[in-house]
Amino acid sequence: MSEQHKPVIGISIGDFNGIGPEVILKAVGGNRLNKLCTPVIYGSGKIINRYRQQLELKDWQFFTIQKIEQINHKQVNVINCMNDQALEVQPGKITPEAGKLAFEALKRAVQDLKAGKIDALVTAPINKHNIQNEEFTFPGHTEYLAKEFDVEDVLMFMVSEKLKVGVVTGHLPLEQVKSKITKELIIKKIEQINTSLKRDFSIQKPKIAVLGLNPHAGENGLLGNEEKDTIQPALVEIKKKGLLVFGPFPADGFFGTAAWKQYDAVLAMYHDQGLMPFKMLAFENGVNFTAALPKVRTSPDHGTAYDIAGKNQADESSMIHAIYTAIDVVRNRAELNELELHSLKKKNIVLKEASMED
Repeated sequence: MSEQHKPVIGISIGDFNGIGPEVILKAVGGNRLNKLCTPVIYGSGKIINRYRQQLELKDWQFFTIQKIEQINHKQVNVINCMNDQALEVQPGKITPEAGKLAFEALKRAVQDLKAGKIDALVTAPINKHNIQNEEFTFPGHTEYLAKEFDVEDVLMFMVSEKLKVGVVTGHLPLEQVKSKITKELIIKKIEQINTSLKRDFSIQKPKIAVLGLNPHAGENGLLGNEEKDTIQPALVEIKKKGLLVFGPFPADGFFGTAAWKQYDAVLAMYHDQGLMPFKMLAFENGVNFTAALPKVRTSPDHGTAYDIAGKNQADESSMIHAIYTAIDVVRNRAELNELELHSLKKKNIVLKEASMED
């Protein structure tokens, strides 16, 4: 693959006192991914060098730049996002400096993503408390990105090769879930999953399973009426549009009997209902993908893991899969755009020929 055709993948450093820098370097160290993409780490050359020494990647060099235009396609690039002279790594500690760099790195990466200077963004884990400031007042990356790209509602889509799970409600207290679930929102999430499976994962006729909210999917109203009053009517309406949608299924039996294997994706009603089985089944290779964004964003499906930070114990598998997924989605979207453009040109030629004959 020629240098100019490799996707440029931005990677925000996250909280540098967590395992983010470790899994990033284990994923890209030694330029192992450079044949497939050009990685650009948004963070700090000083911090990356500190972890490079700790991981004993002495023979591996990275290229430090101040802006994306200085990119070197033959190496891993690191963009300094703030004055890093005062930054000190304190593995496992929650510090204001780590939160500040996490935000500045994310902000710079999103600016370049918006401008089309990078093709995708992979975000390392943040601490959702020390990153808070006047510009970041969100429960996580997903909500921040939705605001930055002016998208009313995005989809938290957990993906792996064998299982893909979306959620109707994401980072929300459990007591608020019931009131937030509406027929309209369920329909929107199903449509987002269907579109993403086609556009991002090249699945032509997706089969989507929908879970119930209550135990045993409500047991015909005995354990709740949300299935009868809200979820089932949503499925009836969405099926009229030709989508292959099934359910609502009781969550425990659905995963317990491995029924999920029969579908391309699953829509859960709330965060833990979907993410708990997903992480049990696909923790090492699971990826958090933000669907319904105009740009590509993925992240590993784990957090900062302060308890093992700085101990060279972190597994980089999810980070590697997050990068691979970003590359694949970028390519799939480009191929689809090319097909649509070719189809449009062909249609215009036919119309032109028809008008000439008239």
